[in-house]
Amino acid sequence: MTDLYQSQRAMRQMRRQSMQRGVVAILDVGSSKIACLVLRFDGSSRLSEDNSIGSLAGQSGFRVIGAATTRSRGVQFGEITAMQETERAIRTAVQAAQKMAEVRVDHVIACFSGANPRSYGLNAHVDLQGQVVTEDEVARVLAACDVPEYGHGREVMHAQPVNFALDNRSGLNDPRGQLGQSLAVDMHMLTVDAASVQNLVRCIKRCDLELAGIASSAYASGISALVEDEQELGAACIDMGGGSTSVSIFMKKHMIYTDAVRMGGDHVTSDISMGLGVPTSAAERIKTFCGGVHATGADDRDMIDIGGDTGDWEHDRRTVSRAELIGIMRPRVEEILEEVRARLDAAGFDQLPSQQIVLTGGSSQIMGLDGLASRILGQQVRLGRPLRVHGLPQSATGPGFASAVGLSLFAANPQDEWWDFDMPSDRQSGGSIRRAVRWFRDNW
Repeated sequence: MTDLYQSQRAMRQMRRQSMQRGVVAILDVGSSKIACLVLRFDGSSRLSEDNSIGSLAGQSGFRVIGAATTRSRGVQFGEITAMQETERAIRTAVQAAQKMAEVRVDHVIACFSGANPRSYGLNAHVDLQGQVVTEDEVARVLAACDVPEYGHGREVMHAQPVNFALDNRSGLNDPRGQLGQSLAVDMHMLTVDAASVQNLVRCIKRCDLELAGIASSAYASGISALVEDEQELGAACIDMGGGSTSVSIFMKKHMIYTDAVRMGGDHVTSDISMGLGVPTSAAERIKTFCGGVHATGADDRDMIDIGGDTGDWEHDRRTVSRAELIGIMRPRVEEILEEVRARLDAAGFDQLPSQQIVLTGGSSQIMGLDGLASRILGQQVRLGRPLRVHGLPQSATGPGFASAVGLSLFAANPQDEWWDFDMPSDRQSGGSIRRAVRWFRDNW
């Protein structure tokens, strides 16, 4: 845990250096595509060229100056399975974005889905040594959280304080500078498979890039697809990607739960490919242009030309009704939504005051998906698009870029995490002693 703490702090320091340099790349490593955005930060002290009002003191605005996507290779369920193929795809995307931006990029902030995420809720309570809440007091209460045994081969991706309580006042976002006697904190901790993270870090290193940060795509999608009221009152963001579907729940503008379903749009494409006997590329085209999940009476007469390049005229002239296509797609989509429903029930989503559900991601564009989701999930469902950021090209404004846009917002204004505070030295030594005692007990 201490090693991870130090590595996350090192990445935060790298992010600050890249912000000072003014340019950083955003990398969304998905199962179907790899997207890269190049951001230029204006800096808080730099005046604009036309003497207009710039960003406020302490804040930094950014502009997208380069964007590129390429087909993902060597990634399944959001996890790298072929290192060389993924390295080639990342190099292709980054080089195309650099060419558009006309600037070289050395630092990247990456996000990925999958990796079997698990959420934990931690809390702690300490008595203040003084009357005023200082940075050290916040670090002390965060270090007092009893970290559960999350298992061997797991790493902590996020450890974010979501609520502070000072004496009898709860719901504080930042208690620093306030007066009180005792301080309590609620923290959300997200762990993922260590091998998946290490493979991604190694792949980025092989591309001659420095990793300045790493985040969960479920968190990034929620930042960009949920509006401010939804993040405040409570909402779930369902990011339907190609290889996996991420679920994140936000409350009081903080992520309080996340999980993932190891199914996505690629599985729907695979069903079409096997059901119609066509290549995957043709199945993807049919799904994109003609697919849906809600059949009408006219769909029996609406014929779709399957096509083909086999040279057999009869085989290449086959057609299928749209009703048959919907009959292939709908069961798989229903299965994905049923799994999402199970994840939301396990998280106690029905206890939130607002139960809004936002669908985003590339696979959320299937025709009629919002209506089917509202029947299965039984809540208010809408289709979400990422926020518009300065300089974002029109081709990158669709739901498939929710993670990349959210990661841009995360890079500009990162939320406080455990490793942003100086951990007390007794916590580090205590953790080492506790690990030694545990090893001795397990082995003897």
